[in-house]
Amino acid sequence: MQTVTLNVVNRVNGGRQHEMAGSAGWDQWLARHAPKLLLFARQQARCEADAHELVQDAVVEAWRRQADGSPPAPGLVFGLIHRRAIDLARRNDRRVNRETAVHETAVVWFAPEIEDRERARLLQDALNRLPVAQREVVTLKIWGGLTFAEIAEALDIPANTAASRYRYALEELRKITKEVFV
Repeated sequence: MQTVTLNVVNRVNGGRQHEMAGSAGWDQWLARHAPKLLLFARQQARCEADAHELVQDAVVEAWRRQADGSPPAPGLVFGLIHRRAIDLARRNDRRVNRETAVHETAVVWFAPEIEDRERARLLQDALNRLPVAQREVVTLKIWGGLTFAEIAEALDIPANTAASRYRYALEELRKITKEVFV
């Protein structure tokens, strides 16, 4: 609790604990109210670090609202903690939803109008089983329409390496898809 009080005092006073007039009043106010504010913030926040941030931000905002720099009414700070906790939870929920949506969205490599969906899924699965280096060469050769010289330049590898990766990839794709596309 002492850490929270010192952090709030430092933020309120800009790092100069006793330079502001009435800093003793702030020290007393924080000593009396900081434990209650932190308890309330812990109930509002999802983790301890967020609770500390909520208390500090609310006290600083309350201090800025006070024209004379005197300590605010505790109700004001509790209200600020509550509103900031709601805002923080909404921000976190939006971030989690965005990240979940990105991870859940399957990357579709083939347009449904070019290949029927089942065949496209099977091809995509087969390509996913190839090593990345081979998959890159196959994609650039077949769908990119590049020559081995152009693939070599794009991937910064020798043209012979590009050609051999392509051959190995085709052999592997034949093995993988043999039972499916007979």
